[in-house]
Amino acid sequence: MAEINNDINQAKYILDADQLIGLPTETVYGLAGNGIKSEVVSKIFEVKNRPHFDPLILHSYSLEAISAYVKEIPETAKVLAKAFWPGPLTILLERNEKVPDLTCSGLDRVAFRIPNHPKALSLLQILDYPLAAPSANPFGYISPTNSQHVQQQLGAKIPFILEGELSEVGIESTIVGFENGATIIYRLGGLDIAAIKKVVGEVKILPHSSSKPDAPGMLKSHYAPRKNIILGKIDELIPQYPKLKLGTLTFSKFYEDVEVSLTLSRSRDMHEAAKNLFSLLRKLDESNVDLIIVEKVPAEGLGNAINDRLQRAAVKEKIV
Repeated sequence: MAEINNDINQAKYILDADQLIGLPTETVYGLAGNGIKSEVVSKIFEVKNRPHFDPLILHSYSLEAISAYVKEIPETAKVLAKAFWPGPLTILLERNEKVPDLTCSGLDRVAFRIPNHPKALSLLQILDYPLAAPSANPFGYISPTNSQHVQQQLGAKIPFILEGELSEVGIESTIVGFENGATIIYRLGGLDIAAIKKVVGEVKILPHSSSKPDAPGMLKSHYAPRKNIILGKIDELIPQYPKLKLGTLTFSKFYEDVEVSLTLSRSRDMHEAAKNLFSLLRKLDESNVDLIIVEKVPAEGLGNAINDRLQRAAVKEKIV
């Protein structure tokens, strides 16, 4: 299994040897490696069993460092970076020849982010390359929010996990790009859309894709437990499965008549709900329930990103 500690120098040594590590960020833990070496990026796809058509996000520590890998940084991107970096925002920029095709799945743009996590930033500042770091889990499964989640899922495939405690945001970053002067939201995430609008004005939100995505994290099926999960009105769904052991996940309501009932935030705090989402889905997946039933949270603030994750985790057909 992987060694876990908080030694960033050991992390650098392993990364410089073209190996992969578990990297803590404020969103979720990443599976990190040198993002400008194709042979290292190939290892990331292999360890995650991630399809090569799904591009990766590169992580760095400053806008100046990022500028070495892109053709230009539009003014709107600079405004967003000043307002929200470090933080849970990823920006799509036109890449230059230093970024390999594999990292971007052949696309002209590369996704960059500066994570708001002290360990991640300290590590990035002593590296002379950006880190590609998709979530540290088998492709399509629930994203990890602590080092033990990474150990359980990928610990046998990587040598080291940098300890960074629990991820504060708990869901992946919001991804933005620019087309014909407009700001486009490619993925809902840990930065509220309302906050982005206050800085750049109106934005366009794209639906996720089921084929070749334009940005990381746009596939329709993702973030899913291994057990079946149904999204709907829980009060209506429970009576439909009288013979199954049910687990429920709600915003704040507790159900006494099911096997396991979990709430994202009893105080109805949306940031707490986002932080708890993946860990509670994992808890239900590891329980003895036969079926997980979830319902959407209020569509406000980070609730839209939470609902996006629930929608993509859920099965589309009725379980019998």
